[in-house]
Amino acid sequence: MSSMNWVEWHEAYGDETSPLSRRLRAVQRAIREHLDARPDGPIRVVSACAGQGRDLLEVLATHPARDRVAARLVELDPRNVAIARAAAISNGLTGVEVVEADAGRTDAYAGAVPADLVLFCGVFGNISDTDVEATIRALPQFCAAGARVVWTRVRRAPDLTPAIRRWFAGSGFEEVWFDAPDDVEWTVGVQRLTGGPEPLEPGRQLFSFAWSPAT
Repeated sequence: MSSMNWVEWHEAYGDETSPLSRRLRAVQRAIREHLDARPDGPIRVVSACAGQGRDLLEVLATHPARDRVAARLVELDPRNVAIARAAAISNGLTGVEVVEADAGRTDAYAGAVPADLVLFCGVFGNISDTDVEATIRALPQFCAAGARVVWTRVRRAPDLTPAIRRWFAGSGFEEVWFDAPDDVEWTVGVQRLTGGPEPLEPGRQLFSFAWSPAT
């Protein structure tokens, strides 16, 4: 973990007009659409570098599927872990666990995958391009059949999103939607696994998180 203050980073969510708040709403739309499409049965969710978990927890707080969701949020910053745990408890989300661990290690997800919804938001802009590709190639290990992956990335030059979309396509995913507004730099993508799930490879380091808040 670097010296970036990841608690302060979340403060931009308090401004509903900020780019970060708009991105949050786009991610929440993707989460809500997935939950709406699954009216019955259990739903498993994992979130990498989950921060304070606002994307998922704010949706689950009022969604009819809340009691059918088993979620694991993986976050390394202990302050954000505490905030996310408190939010889960205050909203009565008994199926949510917040784990203080390195989200770049596959071991952090043991027992929580394969998942139906996989969140990689605020990750791909803070790791190397090589690690982005390696992580995408490994995502079938996180996914149940037909699972969706929600991801984010800024498009400032050099724009990596075309490569990210190719890497997903080459890893057994099809694109569900790609939200890239002209007036902001952020992107929210949703991919669906069309290939087969793969077993989780234990002990693997997929990525190392950098300090830069380029999400």
